[in-house]
Amino acid sequence: MKSITSVITIILFLITGFTSNPGDKYPGVEKISGDNLIKTVEFLASPELKGRLAGSEGFYKAAEFMAGEFKSLGLKPAGNEGYYQTFTTEYNEIVAPCGFSLSNKDGSEKKYKLGEDFICRGFTGSGKVSAEIVFAGYGFSDAENNFDEYAGIDANGKIVMMFKQTPSWKIKDKEWNQSLRYRGSIALKHGAAGVIFVSKPNDANPQKPIGSVMDGEGEHLISLPMIHADLNAVDDILGVEGKNIKALQTELDEKKTPISFSTNTKVSIEVTALYTKDRRTMNVAGILEGSGTELKNEYLIIGAHLDHVGDQAGEVYFPGANDNASGSASVLELARTFVKSGIKPKRSIMFILFSNEESGLLGSSYYCKNPIVPVEKTVAMLNNDCVGFGDSIQIGNGKSAPGLWQITRTIDSLYTKAMIMRTWNGGGADAAPFHQLKIPCLYFVSYFSYTFLHLPGDKPETLNKSTFEKECKLAYMTAFEIANGNYSKEKVTD
Repeated sequence: MKSITSVITIILFLITGFTSNPGDKYPGVEKISGDNLIKTVEFLASPELKGRLAGSEGFYKAAEFMAGEFKSLGLKPAGNEGYYQTFTTEYNEIVAPCGFSLSNKDGSEKKYKLGEDFICRGFTGSGKVSAEIVFAGYGFSDAENNFDEYAGIDANGKIVMMFKQTPSWKIKDKEWNQSLRYRGSIALKHGAAGVIFVSKPNDANPQKPIGSVMDGEGEHLISLPMIHADLNAVDDILGVEGKNIKALQTELDEKKTPISFSTNTKVSIEVTALYTKDRRTMNVAGILEGSGTELKNEYLIIGAHLDHVGDQAGEVYFPGANDNASGSASVLELARTFVKSGIKPKRSIMFILFSNEESGLLGSSYYCKNPIVPVEKTVAMLNNDCVGFGDSIQIGNGKSAPGLWQITRTIDSLYTKAMIMRTWNGGGADAAPFHQLKIPCLYFVSYFSYTFLHLPGDKPETLNKSTFEKECKLAYMTAFEIANGNYSKEKVTD
């Protein structure tokens, strides 16, 4: 019995006529160049742009560049300020001096390196403190459910060490609050002078100290310095008293009761951060108007996020080549291909680059609350996020928009042959807010894409040009089918 995919492939073959040369069916696809994609990434990931933190000068330069490219292609400005859809965001610039060191028992000091041994949290507060460390497990204080990890320790004036990730288990089926700000606020209420987050060492791949501005909702903790320390530094700190972080996690997860204690070890932390509550930022959007008498009033949205996580203290920056200069480059290359090949799709296409994905999908969420084109006329959304690293392509949200997913799957089986079968539902990344509006979405992402996620090593030279080019071609051919009316908006499932 033939598989569903094989049947759809045969149907597409019979209806459209199969050719081994995709350029015969999809004019312009052969113009898509891995070299062009990498060139765009090299600019977006350059030191000049300093990691493209939303609201930073580096991000503004990236947005200005993309808006200029949209203008040169003749795309119609779609924002409230030309190509910009502006809004405001929290902004926290981490500047020098920043430091982290251990006070040894013999009076000497071991200094740790920013970017390797520790990273400042994106929304850290400022402060300079030398104090004893107290270990507070996961950092929760829930007296109602008899899980107060501060009950047996004095955190006043101390630096609190806690696991960054929340437990894999629950107490009375209660969901843990994932926000780091929330746990930071608990520490502050108990008098803490600083916080050190550590990765869970018993995880399959313990997380390295990463740049991140995903701290959660709530008031900024302006006086509380917060860092993420590498496990090697944690071993140094706990080893003074013969403690072991792996054993501590094992004990805590097995007993599911607090095991907090004073370490009798002193460290020094210094963080300098300049906080702005309402900083201007923007999505960048341009429209290629459709040519169909009726279909030109319907829209395909092709998007990616332009922002990343910035730099720290002038010592380290996070290039964000794969995340998500790659997706932004793909969107630009798609726009170039449609325009320069003289393609006049029946439906209109909006090309949009979102701000603030890294701080919680804020740019795409802002768009969905303030849509530039009518939601009811938006036929589909294609999201590109982390598409340049790895050796294959996966297309997310196929379980929520199976008809759309099958179009892409069939095209891949005929031409690019780079797609794996794994998919999911619920949107994912910047597709999620569109999914919530019941807009059919596909989430293009390369497989094994996160090796350098939010690390200084996410550089252009790590990208796989072949996979990158295939992803862009697959996205183009999918967009071609949708924009030319060969897809009808389907009912989205959760």
